[in-house]
Amino acid sequence: MSPLQNAVRTAEGVVLNGFVLSPCVEQCNGCDRVREFESEQFCSSYPDPASKWAGGRCNFATHVKVQTSAAAKVNPLKASKRAAKGR
Repeated sequence: MSPLQNAVRTAEGVVLNGFVLSPCVEQCNGCDRVREFESEQFCSSYPDPASKWAGGRCNFATHVKVQTSAAAKVNPLKASKRAAKGR
């Protein structure tokens, strides 16, 4: 079952469960949450994708990988105690 199966085109736009959906923006290309309805693409998780990308990265984006720091800081005293215990 497609999440946009119950969507209806009205004068306001595409409406799903009382929410007016805005079309996906360019940054949404490649996301697993993008669904097509009447040859337009919409987000299945959020009605206004442009506002999610306004602050940087969309937290629903499945195609964008989060960059983590290269190495976590390790307390040398705790590391030596763990090594002594054999962990």
